[in-house]
Amino acid sequence: MSGNVVVYEVGQPEASVRRVHAAPAAPGTTKVPGPRTFCGKDTFAMETASWTPSGDPGSAWYPAQYADRVCAACEDVVGG
Repeated sequence: MSGNVVVYEVGQPEASVRRVHAAPAAPGTTKVPGPRTFCGKDTFAMETASWTPSGDPGSAWYPAQYADRVCAACEDVVGG
């Protein structure tokens, strides 16, 4: 997932992860998300994950503990 950043859509006030998205990295960076996720959501209010996906073919781009919260549209683009 080179050039992509994992971001979390969080619930308030408890800040729990509601949905896991992927966004292209901002120009000139590898760890800062661009302004929109692959599904078109604004990343401004999202938290950037500290987790980094493996470069191994077939590995998930998202943390396993949030597999049930992965955005289907982002998965279509990134997980292909």
